[in-house]
Amino acid sequence: MDLTFGPELESFREEVRDFFATALPADIRERVERGVPLAKEDIVRWQRILYEKGWIAPHWPKEYGGCGWDAARQYIFHVEMGLAGAPRPIPFGLNMVGPVIYTFGTAEQKAYHLPRILRSEIWWAQGFSEPGAGSDLAALATSARREGDEYVINGTKLWTTMAHWADWIFLLARTSREEKRQEGITFLLVDMKTPGITVSPIITIDGFHHVNEVSFSDVRVPVENRVGQEGRGWSIAKFLLAHERQAIADIGSKKRMLGRLRRLLESLKEGERPLIDNPVWRRRLARLEADVLALEFTELRFLDLQMRGQARGIEPSILKVRGTELQQALSEFAMDVLGRYALAYPEGYGEDRRNLPAIGPEGTAGLIQHFLFSRAATIYGGSNEIQRNILAKMLLAA
Repeated sequence: MDLTFGPELESFREEVRDFFATALPADIRERVERGVPLAKEDIVRWQRILYEKGWIAPHWPKEYGGCGWDAARQYIFHVEMGLAGAPRPIPFGLNMVGPVIYTFGTAEQKAYHLPRILRSEIWWAQGFSEPGAGSDLAALATSARREGDEYVINGTKLWTTMAHWADWIFLLARTSREEKRQEGITFLLVDMKTPGITVSPIITIDGFHHVNEVSFSDVRVPVENRVGQEGRGWSIAKFLLAHERQAIADIGSKKRMLGRLRRLLESLKEGERPLIDNPVWRRRLARLEADVLALEFTELRFLDLQMRGQARGIEPSILKVRGTELQQALSEFAMDVLGRYALAYPEGYGEDRRNLPAIGPEGTAGLIQHFLFSRAATIYGGSNEIQRNILAKMLLAA
């Protein structure tokens, strides 16, 4: 097992690091530092900078406009992005439906959608979860009834991130009732301007509008918008979910957070002495540093196997569980360090949640927002309970 990178890859790392240091607009960097969620226009602006550089789709094949990078370059790119505090591109088009379309789509679907995804001209949402089908996705009830050259969709999707900004949504719908629940599910692409679609906001605990409920009432979608065969959407969904969990460990961001926590401990005081002088705080920080280091080496071990041509199995589930648990642990530690400063949630961080003017060190409110929104991390992308079930089944079957 080789956990080191050679001179060529280290040179690539320096190139990536220099790019993030100089290309990220100052106003976007400042909003990220403060922990304020970016506006759609900010995200599109940054993604188009990546597109102009040719780095918007590291994992896409070159034939479809991607970088065609190997796993090592992708890993380096994502780690440096996190260390730099650069926003990660929105995944719904680039990481999810894009690979689905270039793998399973028709020539027409590829020609229309792929260039627009790369140029950030089409904003996508993911229509999987429903009121009665979240982690148990096979329980979905949204239906798509075939009428001639159209499907007529009825049902509701829930927790649909950024649907209020979306131009298109990809979704799973039941086209037939089969004995096995995973059968009879079809993967469809739907223009959000189609009559019969209603988007209702859901304000999360941090006071921001991230997610939505999306209702479909007799929404007519051309059959040509189906991806793959009718009734085979479950297999496509499994393929998509593997891409969804790319770089989910987010090592770069966690290392950056550790640095921020250390600076907080050095600046905040108990009496006349900084918190970092207290062995209790140092011990807790050291434990988190060890946990992040362990996660990093776990990902590097998986990367080594991938570079040797071994197919991924349980690795995405392991990284998802530990990555999101550590994300929460880091944000919880930040709240403990901030103490009374974490009580204020000032203007600009969710209008209906603010309670006091900003107090404490600069960036405190952003840490509070991160803590609140991180409560969802162990749920979205396949809940950690489901991931543990997947791990148990795969390991016991081995």
